[in-house]
Amino acid sequence: MDYVKLVEVMRRLSIEAGAKIMEIYDADDFDVKVKSDDSPVTAADEAADALISAGLREAFPDVMLVTEEQSATHDTSGDTFLIVDPLDGTKEFIHRRGDFTVNIALVEKGVPTRGVVYAPAKGRMFYTEADGHSVEETGDLALDQVGPTQAMSVSDADNAALMVVASKSHRDQATDDYINKYAVKDMKSAGSSLKFCLVATGEADLYPRLGRTMEWDTAAGHAVLAGAGGAVVRFDDLTPLTYGKDDYANPFFIAYAPSVDLKDG
Repeated sequence: MDYVKLVEVMRRLSIEAGAKIMEIYDADDFDVKVKSDDSPVTAADEAADALISAGLREAFPDVMLVTEEQSATHDTSGDTFLIVDPLDGTKEFIHRRGDFTVNIALVEKGVPTRGVVYAPAKGRMFYTEADGHSVEETGDLALDQVGPTQAMSVSDADNAALMVVASKSHRDQATDDYINKYAVKDMKSAGSSLKFCLVATGEADLYPRLGRTMEWDTAAGHAVLAGAGGAVVRFDDLTPLTYGKDDYANPFFIAYAPSVDLKDG
């Protein structure tokens, strides 16, 4: 894989998709449909997916592509592939809360190695560079010119005063019970894959997810976190979370800075 080309293409497509999403977000009204799994989908999901998948297929025609909005791609199998969630946080989008993201990642041998997470309503973009290290790009996020970037690194966590980030839409008692095993200084809530990025920037130390997710929800954030020195493990046995699983469904997991003293689930 040409990582320089990959990062350039992923960055460009995420910005283009973000612009398309914001057009619809800023409109007076938009339709919301319900998919077979009862999850919502909007014209923004579909427009962003069409743009990203076409761009990836043109640039990397020989690489398997898995994308949330194209169910035919869910029947594929392999351990190396591009994986896309064109609009993660659709509920945040529908309620105009801004915590939604464009997610594109490369998985190699079951491990997310490169990825981009772009939050167009917040103007924040996180991605892995060609060498695998993660940066946040600041500035205008111009399509044809990379702006200033800041290297990302996970926190040196204080286990007596942890910062925890959890889901806005999916908090439950089991999650709270697990968080209560730690000495927590403060809690943040965030939507979508931004939670991985908050751990990657050191703004949070720990993100436990005791709820259903799919690989397209997590791969880009996982790649960004790994490129900042963080890790993602299964909740049940604390082994690394891998990709290319049956149906692309994830078990419960924990994303964290390695300085955190992890507790058993």
